[in-house]
Amino acid sequence: MFVVRPVELADVGALETLAALPMPGVHTLPRTREKLTASVERSIASFAAHVDIPSEESYMFVLEDTGSGEIVGTAAIHASAGSNGTYFAFRNDVIQQVSRDLNISHSVHALTLCSELTAYSQLSGFYVREGDDAGAEAALLSRARLLFAVLSPHRFGDRFFVPLAGVTDAEGQSPFWNALGRKFFKMDFLDAERVTGGTRNRTLIVELMPHYPVYVPLLPGDAQAAMGQIHPSGQLAFNLLAEEGFESDEYIDIFDGGPILLAHKNALRSFAGSMMRRVATCDEIASAPDALVNYAVASSENHFRAVTVACPSADTGETICLPPDAQRALKVEPGENVICVRI
Repeated sequence: MFVVRPVELADVGALETLAALPMPGVHTLPRTREKLTASVERSIASFAAHVDIPSEESYMFVLEDTGSGEIVGTAAIHASAGSNGTYFAFRNDVIQQVSRDLNISHSVHALTLCSELTAYSQLSGFYVREGDDAGAEAALLSRARLLFAVLSPHRFGDRFFVPLAGVTDAEGQSPFWNALGRKFFKMDFLDAERVTGGTRNRTLIVELMPHYPVYVPLLPGDAQAAMGQIHPSGQLAFNLLAEEGFESDEYIDIFDGGPILLAHKNALRSFAGSMMRRVATCDEIASAPDALVNYAVASSENHFRAVTVACPSADTGETICLPPDAQRALKVEPGENVICVRI
């Protein structure tokens, strides 16, 4: 069984091991122990904070194999993107061009630097050690952070977004960056990522990036083709997020042109389909496997843990019948409340 829980200082070593693994594409997991420790400490402080209005809080979770105790994945959710600045993205626009003298009217695809995603809640840092070979545990890791938001809506906004890594080659070169960003930053893509720390709220972005619309037909063909496309390493995350209810179209990343997925919380399965239930014990689960339903189940905001479990349907009634190992993983007792959502 796998459990998702808030990160602890004791996890830094395991996260350092994960960060040392090959990660194609740009990734938001810090690569040094110092930065990892800072991220973990920030997360611990965020979970402990009394929050009235979402601000600079950042919540990091880990995916733990309860059998071995290994940390095999991590994911995060930020309360308010750009809370310490402004979050920048490119918005896909259509500009109408009209000449009455020539009787010509046509539309031109353009990219406009914008800050409209500032203050949206942002999902980031999703990484599972097994990558595309991961199973239900990857879905649990992706969904658990949203279940935490369901339990503590005051900590987050009503809208969420997720930037996904765009197309890069084996050397880390981005055709979109080479066609656009490189012209203004005068540096390679990976160097620019290091300078900005992978964030999209640095002052130097608005200082250097073009303020006027960029006409897409003027970009090279490979840069146009890369717009809104996902790096192969991000396909698993994209599939899970699309199943959750996220959609892409209007915005792309200003560096590599990767897609930015958005959703109002009411459109997400974790919000729309979650149910509060009281824990009950059932020792006869194995006797009727055909009658079992798969749920993601999460415990309270103050002691958050989440697991995936197959159990009798909890769609009606007031209880959910959890096997003892699931109760132990969640650290709950019969009679306590949990939330669950079908998967």
